Amino acid sequence: MEYKTIEDLGDLNGKVVMLRADLNVPIDENLKVTNTARIDRTVPTIKKLMEKGARVVVVSHFGRPEGFGDVKNSLKNIVTDLQKALGKTVVFVDDCIGDKVTTAIKNMKKDEILLLENLRYYKEESKGDEKFAGKLVAPVDVYVSDAFSTAHRAHASMVAAPSKRPSAMGLLMEEEVGALTKGLNNPVRPMMAIVGGSKVSTKLDLLNNLVKKVDKLVIAGGMVHTFLKARGFDTINENNSLLQPDMVDTAKTIMQTAKDNNCEIVFPIDLVVAKEFAANTENKSVDLEHIPAEGHLLDVGAKSAEIICKKLEECKTVIWNGPLGAFEMKPFDNGTNIVARKVAELTKEGKLVSVAGGGDTVSALENAGVADKFTYISTAGGAFLEWMEGKELPGVAIFKK
Repeated sequence: MEYKTIEDLGDLNGKVVMLRADLNVPIDENLKVTNTARIDRTVPTIKKLMEKGARVVVVSHFGRPEGFGDVKNSLKNIVTDLQKALGKTVVFVDDCIGDKVTTAIKNMKKDEILLLENLRYYKEESKGDEKFAGKLVAPVDVYVSDAFSTAHRAHASMVAAPSKRPSAMGLLMEEEVGALTKGLNNPVRPMMAIVGGSKVSTKLDLLNNLVKKVDKLVIAGGMVHTFLKARGFDTINENNSLLQPDMVDTAKTIMQTAKDNNCEIVFPIDLVVAKEFAANTENKSVDLEHIPAEGHLLDVGAKSAEIICKKLEECKTVIWNGPLGAFEMKPFDNGTNIVARKVAELTKEGKLVSVAGGGDTVSALENAGVADKFTYISTAGGAFLEWMEGKELPGVAIFKK
């Protein structure tokens, strides 16, 4: 691997290792964790470091705090869940720099883990401040990062801190970067990308990068409405769709770039139109030539889902970002569910390498019951998207050998 990993750090016995994790999990109004996925995925790295004799100090961001005293955004809220996941005692320190941290590290007992307070209580973290990074790593010997989801941000804990100590990727970041490299940078071809979501404007860089890299590109979700308008389907308007009129010419340019790069764009041939924007409302599938000027276009139709599934059978790799319709409301999750289950089936049969990421995408795949049946699911949102856009992530680049 072209990046430094834990195995490159040498002997860790007795050393203090700071692990930059992503423990930014959702909590409810009672300050109870509602989804432990990010905690669970951090556990293997912590255990690996402890097996090597390291004393582990964990740091993370959490929510968007207003500063010290913001109880809802304190990492103290996750101590119980982290202890349960690890089967070890977790000692919480209500700061992440300074004398309290130094003292807590000196007093650490064997098999204990320290969890420090939210990095973002300090504004210097988001500013990438070098002095803050220096204070952060002052009491530790080694720095390891597992926070791929924040790797697109040049925050102090992501870039400045690892530059000041012997450093490496943790197991989760190593897995993440390896999966995305295999999925996008060195794929087995033919390769398909499935891109959904609501607006073309938020996926411009992504689409422009993908049409130069993939063999087939499925465009769906609300963003496809702008492309269909660009193709001459004039009954699509701002009342019945998520059309962005100012993006029509951009859509035409993307289609031309795809053609120039021998990338086949797979568009839906039918859409589901509903009378209201609500779950279980009256709806029907219509061919593109018969889209009504009124109503709400909320999903790809069954014929479109079938075409995408057939195209998938021709491919060896698929990367997925964004749902195909308004999956949060039944039955407008049908298109996403059908295609997601086909990807899962082909993956299980060993015919397809499947990589997906982004918050809505993960939720949609969980809704379809297949989130554990893809080759790899990335928990990252912005970082996953920027990787797909072909951008170098500062929090990954820092670990290049």
